[in-house]
This record gives sequence, C-alpha cells and structure tokens, in this order.
Amino acid sequence: MAGPKPARAGGSPGQPRAGGAPGKGGAPGKGGGTTAAQRNRQGGKGTGSRAAAGGASRGGKAGQRNGRARPGQPGQVMPAMEGASKAPQAGSAAPRWLPLTTFILSLGGLGLSVYLTITHYTNTALAGCPVNSTINCTKVTTSPESIVFGIFPVAVLGLAFYVFMVAINSPWAWRMDLDIVRWARLAGVLTGIVFVLYLVYVELFKVDAICEYCTAVHVVTFLLFGLIMFHAASWSATTGRAARR
Repeated sequence: MAGPKPARAGGSPGQPRAGGAPGKGGAPGKGGGTTAAQRNRQGGKGTGSRAAAGGASRGGKAGQRNGRARPGQPGQVMPAMEGASKAPQAGSAAPRWLPLTTFILSLGGLGLSVYLTITHYTNTALAGCPVNSTINCTKVTTSPESIVFGIFPVAVLGLAFYVFMVAINSPWAWRMDLDIVRWARLAGVLTGIVFVLYLVYVELFKVDAICEYCTAVHVVTFLLFGLIMFHAASWSATTGRAARR
C-alpha cells in the first residue's frame, strides 16, 4: 500500500504560513498580521489622544496667558481701575503744617479784630499806638472811611471775616477734605485780600495815617492769602494730573 504523501514545504492551501500570510480567499489568518494591524490602530488612537490632550493643554495655557494680557476678561481687574482706586484724592495734598498754621493765624486775626471792635464802640484809644504824622490809630479808626456805606464799621466787618476764617481754617474743617470747604476757604480769603487792599489805599491816600493794629490785621490776611493760594495751586496740579491719567 502506498504510504501518505509527504507534505509540501510551503504547507497545504488554506493553512496559514509561518509568516502569517493570508490564506486562500484573502481571509486574514490568525497569525501576527491581525495583531499588528490592531496595534497600529490602537497606537494611532493613542497618538491622537495624546496630541489632542497636548493641544488642549497648550491651548489652555495660551488662553490663561491671553487672559492675563487682556484685563477686560471676566474675573480680571483692569489696571486703570486698580490705579484709580489706589490713587489719593486731589484735595488731600495739603502739608501737615498748613492746617495748624492757618488756624493760628486766623485766631490771631480774630483777637485783633475783637480788640478793634471793642475800642470802636467804647471810643477808647488803642494801647501802645503812638500819635504822629505817620502813625495815628485814633485818626484811622474814627475817620469817615472807618464805616463802610455809613452803616457797617470796618472793625465789625473784620470781626465777621475772622470768625469765618477761624471756622474754615480749623483742623476739623481741613480734615473734612471737601470741595465745598476748599472753595469757601478760597472765596473767603480772596474777599478778605480785596478788602485789605482797599483799606491800605484808604489809609495811605485818604486818611494819610497808618494804624498799627490795622496793619497787623492786614499782614495776617496777606499771610493767609499766600498759604491758601499755595494749597489751591497744589490742589489744582493734583487734579490736573489725575484728569490726565
């Protein structure tokens, strides 16, 4: 009897070869070809996921950077608003010595005005005031020009002015730091300096005599005018810088 035919070296048809080549009919075999394809597909998916995750991460970081660069994003505070909230107010630039100095000067002017008012209504001579061709307090305080419009004594007007200046230059008024207070202080001292210039003109050219006490009141008014105008100039400069910002 004839024995079994020896198998060919390439294997029988339909059986997978050692290299994992597809068999007859093109169906994939059970060898390494199918596993390699699956690995390629899985590798492709993994690579895509990693690339997407990396892109999302980079996009998030870029968005965060862009968010920091753009102060208008929600949850972010604009630098201009931060600077405005931290900037001091325009009227708070007064030096510490200014309120106390103006208050002391106003008290001095008030004391002189009180004394002049008392001597006006009591018809008493001013103490320590000599009588000569240049200095004559009695001649000044009893002249027709010592009563404005024939109704208001100059001494009483000076007293009312310095009562107002003591109130507006008090440390409490300076601490208010209100625009209406600053404008009232400025208007008051401007009115006072105009009236003082008129009185100096009257003494020199109409009465032809000088009153020492009146001159002391005039000097105090000039000093207050200079100090308050200095504060007004610094206040305007601070307001201008804040407006330019």
